[in-house]
Amino acid sequence: MQLPRQVEATIRARAESGKTLNCYIYDAQPMRNKIAALSGMMPAGVEIFYAMKANPHTAFLQAAYESGVEGIEIASLGEAKKAVEAGFSADRLIYTGPGKSPEELQWCVQHGIRTVHIESLTEAHRLQKICHEHGKSQDVLLRINADFDIHEAQTTFSGGSKKFGVDEEKLDEVLPQILALEHLNFRGLHVYAASGVLNVDDLLKNCELVFKLTQKIESNYANVICDIIDFGGGFGVDYLEEGRDFNPQAWADGLKSMIAEYGFEGRHFVLELGRYLAADSGFFCTEILDIKESRGKKQVICAGGINHFRRPAALGINHPMSIVWMDQPRVYSHQEKVRCEKVYFGGPLCTGADKLANDIYIKAADIGDIAVFGLAGAYGLSMSNQEFLSHARPDEIVLESD
Repeated sequence: MQLPRQVEATIRARAESGKTLNCYIYDAQPMRNKIAALSGMMPAGVEIFYAMKANPHTAFLQAAYESGVEGIEIASLGEAKKAVEAGFSADRLIYTGPGKSPEELQWCVQHGIRTVHIESLTEAHRLQKICHEHGKSQDVLLRINADFDIHEAQTTFSGGSKKFGVDEEKLDEVLPQILALEHLNFRGLHVYAASGVLNVDDLLKNCELVFKLTQKIESNYANVICDIIDFGGGFGVDYLEEGRDFNPQAWADGLKSMIAEYGFEGRHFVLELGRYLAADSGFFCTEILDIKESRGKKQVICAGGINHFRRPAALGINHPMSIVWMDQPRVYSHQEKVRCEKVYFGGPLCTGADKLANDIYIKAADIGDIAVFGLAGAYGLSMSNQEFLSHARPDEIVLESD
């Protein structure tokens, strides 16, 4: 992985302080560029929302706001408040995810959130009761657990028994009950099959499935129109650097043809993008504290581990890496080093699960060098076990845009 010059310069400047280096470096410009590119290629009616679970740092919310996204996809009251603090009005928020508490739903109703995505009949009735108490109505989408999955995705959200949404085969049982709740305005469907998808055809298949469900509902229920269709996200990132980058233009072209084929012009189509927008705007940087050989394999021990960067262990993958050579004096004359070999990177935690990378080829690394993990802008610090062993929280450094 080739590091941007500004990132490497920042690492070297921080290292000169003499303090053990352990930080995230954020450059929101790639995120801004992606939002601009997507906005220019999407067919009419497609609305881009930033899924802030990917990275809730103010720099990312600010980049989303200034780049003109339609709004923010939230999954908690905490996220809602952060989004509002960043400048987004409540009517630019959509609330997805199972297990919304009564307090969270009450906030949504009181502040006039754009849509609440219903995950069950219990949630629908809970929201109906809150709306009745406040004398208000709420626009809702119904999330469907489709009888469909994408086998090559990093994470699947549909097919089989899932905590997400209402099973597709129960639609005719559940939908009439939701339509009967007078304070809920049914606006359409939310079907999100998987995340981390690199194959465009797989995600277009998800779109086709939603369109067929829409046709079925509108033919079976008089005066019901699904004028909002939420595909979730799913645009994948090539973490393994295999040359399999997701092609958003191909997806946009395919969706445009499908919209025309089904006669769905004039509707709203929601994209909740997090990882795809944020991943390449962040780097996790951590100092190598020790290197030792253990039964034929080098173990590289860093200042930060899964307490600061959990994603590689959670997903079982290696992120792209670089080593910034710091030319530090040796601790003792015969200390271990890495030269042209596959090694294990771990942190300082007292658990065998503390893995940053495994069997990753490193040309050269010495104690005192800085290991830099790329594509760390999404699901980095906020996904990690920060309180485990009570290590200091890593700094988050935001670079100024050129």
